[in-house]
Amino acid sequence: MTTYYANAQGCSDAGFCTINSIKPNSSDTIIKSTNQVKVGVSLGSADNSISIFGNYIEYNRQVTNSFGIDAKITSLSQSGNGISNFGISDIYLTGNYKVNEKLKLILGTKIPLTAGNKKKNNIALPMDYQSSLGTFDLIFGAGYEIKKLQIVLAFQQPLSQNKNEFLAENYPINSKISDFQSTNQFKRSSDVLLRVSYPMKLGEKFRITPSLLPIFHLSNDKYTDDLEIENEIKGSQGLTLNGNAYLDYEINSKSDLQLNVGIPFVVRDARPDGLTRSFIVNLEYKVKF
Repeated sequence: MTTYYANAQGCSDAGFCTINSIKPNSSDTIIKSTNQVKVGVSLGSADNSISIFGNYIEYNRQVTNSFGIDAKITSLSQSGNGISNFGISDIYLTGNYKVNEKLKLILGTKIPLTAGNKKKNNIALPMDYQSSLGTFDLIFGAGYEIKKLQIVLAFQQPLSQNKNEFLAENYPINSKISDFQSTNQFKRSSDVLLRVSYPMKLGEKFRITPSLLPIFHLSNDKYTDDLEIENEIKGSQGLTLNGNAYLDYEINSKSDLQLNVGIPFVVRDARPDGLTRSFIVNLEYKVKF
């Protein structure tokens, strides 16, 4: 269940905060069963008066007591300003290795299922209406537990860039889209994530987990203008600070529900990737076998 990524993306997050190994509580739930299947849906509000609806299906398998693998496929729908768009997004493949009772290591990749260049009337749409960043990414990280406190540090590095061709000047001056940030030949920087969370039981069936999630975008993103000059997007580097809370309900020994609500407390001055959410709510159903 994820709050930042109504599809694998969320509060200025390129998707890795919703990976099973990086989310809170994943380390203590997966060991209870060999296999898990999760289905999730998300609703949220994005920048520029855009509403989003996302969904995903995920499979987790504990191969040994120390090693597990995860696979996830996502999709996203965006609507607003007279434009509606739906598309498949990404596949996430990750592995996690438990070094000891406190430390785990995470390695994975994000595989885009679109090039990030959907068009309307043969004119490229901004990143706010793309169902994927369109980048092939490397993801790695580590998680550590101090008593019940869970800490995860992760890094996501694009290994390729998308094919976006959006230039704001291609839209009429009276169109709201003309105010969006141009992202022609968009070059997105990497991100570092730190997640701190603390699960608390509420009786036999419920658990609540508050979580704090700072994400730092390591450098300014870039685009190429209509004169073929590459420009930095000022203000796209920097910190996004998110807060979210997970509420888990154990239906029975084989299935669970999770509700996750998240909001950003601090955002970057410029978010050309279209990932910022003013809020997001995610509901997930999990089956273990």
